Amino acid sequence: MGGKTRNYYAGGNTARGFHNLFESNLSGLERLFILKGGPGTGKSTMMKTIGSKWNDDGYDVEYIHCASDNESIDGVIIRDLKIGIVDGTSPHVIEPAAPGAVEEYVNLGEAWNSSTLAQKKDDILSLNDKIKSCYKSSYQSFFEALLIHDEWEKFYIENMDYKKADEVCEKLINTYFKKKQDKKPAVYHRFLGAATPKGAVDFVPNLTEDVKQRIFIKGRPGSGKSTLLKKLSSKAEEYGYDTEIYHCGFDPHSLDMVIVRELEIAVFDSTAPHEYEPERDGDTILDMYEATITPGTDEKFAAELEDVRNRYSSKMKEAISFLTEAKVMHDQLEGIYAEAMDFNIINAIHQKIDKEIEKLSH
Repeated sequence: MGGKTRNYYAGGNTARGFHNLFESNLSGLERLFILKGGPGTGKSTMMKTIGSKWNDDGYDVEYIHCASDNESIDGVIIRDLKIGIVDGTSPHVIEPAAPGAVEEYVNLGEAWNSSTLAQKKDDILSLNDKIKSCYKSSYQSFFEALLIHDEWEKFYIENMDYKKADEVCEKLINTYFKKKQDKKPAVYHRFLGAATPKGAVDFVPNLTEDVKQRIFIKGRPGSGKSTLLKKLSSKAEEYGYDTEIYHCGFDPHSLDMVIVRELEIAVFDSTAPHEYEPERDGDTILDMYEATITPGTDEKFAAELEDVRNRYSSKMKEAISFLTEAKVMHDQLEGIYAEAMDFNIINAIHQKIDKEIEKLSH
């Protein structure tokens, strides 16, 4: 019987540029293979194949997805074996803590024909420049969308009853946190979703599928959802519970979800673009708009809210369009590198990693 799989992002294209959350997810690993090499060198395929093999053997596997390519992954972790494999190329550069002892660089560039690539040097440099320009434009559009989002939040922040918001938070904390654990908790910072070339993608169903109680936070921008999640995660850590903290893929300073598996609870922002409805026993809704915002706020500012919502949506679409454009050119770059690869060498490197994991598993 196969093991479980968990899917999430550890890097994101955000309103604050590319944001990296790899570090906490790699903590505790005793062996980390850091793959180096250009696009099209088979890094993602290798990681998927190794993950699938160990998952079929009954091990739980974590797949770290790539926000810039919907079909690729940036890493795979087999936590029971304390082993991970990650893409260590830009923009997710991994800083080794103990090179050689824990981390090992694996150079897939050994498999490419440099003379073939040299003939395509101008194309490679041109594509790289265009890709960088697309990401710069995307991040600028996301940032402009964030400023519009701040306008949106202001309508609700100015009409919030902070005392009621505190009461909602305290009630939730008191319901679940009754006993401190005598241990140092493992705390993982991740993204549950991301802005990708195909739009917003999330893994809420997968991440919460085996959690008994799911609390769906409804509300509006600025209605205290992220603040509640921050207080909840802080309390979980204070009480010694292992905690998964999922940041917002648009603004990494905000939170979208907290999972405390030892308490069998997941609390998450269930509004667009990751909006879900209760569908099983243990699912409940917590509506922050009803609980904390002055009644009639939506109606009072209907015209202004529609305007800000439309401007925000337009900017987000613009930002995604630049990611889509970057992906098209990245595919062209991958094609150039793939043509210069000797995949027999890649297969040999793959087999070498496989054998090392086999040894470490005994």
